[in-house]
Amino acid sequence: MSNQQSNLRFGLWYAFRNPKTWKKPFHDLYEEVFQQISWAESIGYDDVWLTEHHFCEDGHAPSILPIAAAIAARTKKIRIGTAVLLLPLHNPVRVAEDGATVDIISNGRFELGVGVGYRPQEFPALGASRSERASRTNEGLEIIRRLWEGETLSFSGTHYQFADIKLEPMPVQHRPPIWVGGFSPATVRRAAKLGDGYLGTADDGTLSNLYKEELRNLGKDPHQGRLAGGHFWLIASHDPEKTWAELAPHVLYQMQVYNQWLKESGQDLFPQLKDEQDLRKSNILQVVTPGEAIKIIEDYLQLCPLERYYSWTIPPGVSTERMNPYLEIFANEVIPHFKKTN
Repeated sequence: MSNQQSNLRFGLWYAFRNPKTWKKPFHDLYEEVFQQISWAESIGYDDVWLTEHHFCEDGHAPSILPIAAAIAARTKKIRIGTAVLLLPLHNPVRVAEDGATVDIISNGRFELGVGVGYRPQEFPALGASRSERASRTNEGLEIIRRLWEGETLSFSGTHYQFADIKLEPMPVQHRPPIWVGGFSPATVRRAAKLGDGYLGTADDGTLSNLYKEELRNLGKDPHQGRLAGGHFWLIASHDPEKTWAELAPHVLYQMQVYNQWLKESGQDLFPQLKDEQDLRKSNILQVVTPGEAIKIIEDYLQLCPLERYYSWTIPPGVSTERMNPYLEIFANEVIPHFKKTN
């Protein structure tokens, strides 16, 4: 086992979707997920990642920093990251303040992952122009980093202007790690220039290799670049066919929603999935034995030398109670393969 594999961290990934077909009170949904995270921490999961969207019919989490604070108050060890916070929809000074507050509540366990966003309907209501999302993100990343490093900052940019502000209270960490997430070469360049790591999923090696190349071009050590990612759905089961059939309608729902959003934004990232037969052909939902899961992750690491691996935790509309046995199988029979035994 390589040293990189033996240090691999495993994470949970949540969107808090609550589709009409399987809807429950949002308080119950949030409480169940918080309980699951606390339990998952106790059986060996290292990280939890949260993702943001707005004005969604299924209630996809719009406010992930408050959620991060709630998780911080209920846990002791698990690191809490955003994958991703849509930075151009936020005032970066407030992100710096709120992120520092989460870091204080968690005693130094917060990690900020940001993206530029893509859904057209999210921008106007939140006071941002979609055409400005890249430049807003670039300025925002600089502001957050400099404030977290303790600078008394004056800033005169295209989007943000202020004089002589200093963050107080400061994060517990010297500076919480900053990740940049997305699926484009522009994202990779942004991650190399303005972040500590690149965050994405299902890379065939192209983007992670480009990330290291961009680090070299900037005069940075490519070995210091950090990679986080994984598969959309990788679930370990002792009866994969039964589990696949149980979860497929819920994963199909999620992927069809993503494809509709991407169509509205003029993008085409995933195959079109009309039914469960298309879903099976796509291999987006991988339900496998623990041994097969180990092999899938090992093969992935050969392409993308990750330090952080994660996968979606709960298909929309599936209860935490139904997913917990699969999380336990993964924790007991997959994760230990990638941890140091000495």
